[in-house]
Amino acid sequence: MSGPPRKPTAWRRMEGNRGKKAWNRAEPIPPEGVPDCPEHLGEEARAEWYRLVDTLATMGVITIVDRAVLAAYCQAYGRWVEAEQKLKEAPLLFKTPSGYVQQSPWLNIANRQMELMGRYMAEIGLTPASRSRIVAHADAMKAEDRVERVEMVFVWKGEDGVIYEQPMDGSGPKVPHDPDREPVRRNLLNTNL
Repeated sequence: MSGPPRKPTAWRRMEGNRGKKAWNRAEPIPPEGVPDCPEHLGEEARAEWYRLVDTLATMGVITIVDRAVLAAYCQAYGRWVEAEQKLKEAPLLFKTPSGYVQQSPWLNIANRQMELMGRYMAEIGLTPASRSRIVAHADAMKAEDRVERVEMVFVWKGEDGVIYEQPMDGSGPKVPHDPDREPVRRNLLNTNL
């Protein structure tokens, strides 16, 4: 798949679905809860798990079904820590028996684990940029920022020079336009009135 990764539906709804792509209106909502730490995680990975899990659950970023992505991040973190510790004990470059200079395999492991950590961090909101795109609780939006109703109207200038409005569905009468009536969103329309 080319292009940027798909955004979660909640993000797209909050952004107003700028791409105009259809979304799954029956998307399942996972149950809330704190996932259990997997047994297979190493010592460093477990420490990272316990450092993050309660905070992420409180933020509403992860639920009980997100155990695998958090475990994958923690496992990558644990391996990265191990590789960094090995790099402190061994030189970055060494000579092979044939005389060639080669970099330590621990450097490749550390770099690869950092790449994996970055991917998982973006998935679960562990970076400032990824947190700015996550909407954990739509109800947290301020009441004055909510849109209660959207009304679509035709606006035109009559032969008498008066500007008129009429609902798009034709249900109401045409009435003279009152520029002081709220809300009027003229900046969204390109009308030559």
